[in-house]
Amino acid sequence: MHKTPQAPRSGPATPGQLALAWAHSARFYTTAAKIEQLPFNELPEIAFVGRSNAGKSTAINTLAQQRQLAYASKKPGRTQHINLFHLGPQDAPNMLWADLPGYGYAAVERAAKLRWQEVMARYLELRRSLSGVVQMVDSRHGFTELDLQLLGFIAPRVRNGEVKLLVLLTKADKLNRKESTDALRKAQEVLGELSTEESDIGVTLFSALKKIGVSDVAETLKGWAASDELAQTLAAAHGLAAAPDEDYAEDGEPLDDHEDTDEA
Repeated sequence: MHKTPQAPRSGPATPGQLALAWAHSARFYTTAAKIEQLPFNELPEIAFVGRSNAGKSTAINTLAQQRQLAYASKKPGRTQHINLFHLGPQDAPNMLWADLPGYGYAAVERAAKLRWQEVMARYLELRRSLSGVVQMVDSRHGFTELDLQLLGFIAPRVRNGEVKLLVLLTKADKLNRKESTDALRKAQEVLGELSTEESDIGVTLFSALKKIGVSDVAETLKGWAASDELAQTLAAAHGLAAAPDEDYAEDGEPLDDHEDTDEA
């Protein structure tokens, strides 16, 4: 006697699945070359930062499950813009992601490096709506001098709890178990110097290729979002931003390739 195969039962979505569905809502909002050009914002704003080869664009695209959400110029370091993305319901977004250009381009002239360093420092130190930073660090190399310098920009705000910090040790698929354990331990030692009773600091292994840590990171970010009530109140008070622009270019030129070719 044959039995008709039964479709697998699908239970309620897990917190990770719900968080990834939320992250998938990410859409372009606006871009700015100067701090003064950034729009006023009362939603939680999360900045993504990292060295040019640490896998930042790949990490953002993987979290959002969108192949080309985060763009970068083919000429590293040339485009110095902050790109903002809305997340959450279209009519009442509950978070902003701020994609900052990668730092550490060897080919960029010193004057340009210093100019953008100043912009990043001002943003990280002064942006009132900044409530969290996601820093990409290559798990194979750990914190470099430039990574530590960036931590210095936000250290006071992290220590007093004003800004949350989540460090992603990217490209973790390239490490074996012992190397992964060592990478986490060394990162925790560095971050321990920022830890206080008020601070909210996390670190996790991350790989876009093997999907290591992806759902956990999405859960963390979703937990930092504004409540539905606050998002709806702000949307009603300020009106919605312009519709997402799928064809934007950071510097007015046609869209180019990703900032990094390595998987995160």
